[in-house]
This record gives sequence, C-alpha cells and structure tokens, in this order.
Amino acid sequence: MSRCFAMLKPGVVNRRLVGEVIERLEKKGLKIVGLKLVHPTRELAEEHYFEHKDKPFFESLVDYLVSGPVVAMVLQADDCVLITRKLVGKTKPSEAEPGTIRGDYCVHTERNIIHASDSDESAEREIKLWFKDNEIFDWNDCEDGWY
Repeated sequence: MSRCFAMLKPGVVNRRLVGEVIERLEKKGLKIVGLKLVHPTRELAEEHYFEHKDKPFFESLVDYLVSGPVVAMVLQADDCVLITRKLVGKTKPSEAEPGTIRGDYCVHTERNIIHASDSDESAEREIKLWFKDNEIFDWNDCEDGWY
C-alpha cells in the first residue's frame, strides 16, 4: 500500500462539489485515511508550492489557495499516486481528458480544482506538511481485495 496527498481547492468547496469529487475517488477504491477542512495560511500555501517559487504564476497560485477553505486528504491504495493522478487528469484543463476530475469540472488552469501528489516522495512531504501522525487512520476496510 502507498499513500497520496490530495487537496480539493477553494473552487470545489465554493461550487459545492466536494462530495461528488470524493465519491469518484472512493468509487475507484481509494481508501481515505485522512480528511479535514483547512483554511490554509499564506505560509502553508507557500511551503506547499515551494517548487514553483520562481515561476510567474506562484503568487496567483498561493492567492487562490488561501482564498478559502480546502479539503485536505490522505488516500491509500496500491500504486496510489499513479491511480490518483490518472483520476485527476492533466493540469491544463484543455488537455485533461473527459472522465477525469479536471476534465469534467475545470476550465481554468489558474483555478484548478484539485491537487494530487506527483510522486511518492512528494506525497510523503505533503502529507507531513498537512497532517499530524495522529490525524491519519489506517482502518480495517472490509472491501480490501475487491478493487
């Protein structure tokens, strides 16, 4: 089993799509082992996106992330990062395939509705950034093995 960090951004919360997006992740068989509503501080948002610090879109990305609450999640499954990234779709909405979360719900790259870790290393860093150890619950799933 591996883990992936995923975040539903302020646009999902404002558009009241949280349940619908989470339902898609769960229907695939991803197990939610951490979940919380957070209004990120600028410091947290900047640390989360530190690899983009020197890019021209950094400030607008941080501004968007701190504009309202987000839903932070820790997902768990075999090949969790790869599976989650396929469900989420490509970052640029015009390239995201219909049937993916971004392909179905996102029009503007600057207002991308979901973040998902892009590697196991990023997942580990992001999970530690957003969650304390006692906020992650690896519960016994009676559905294990069916997906």
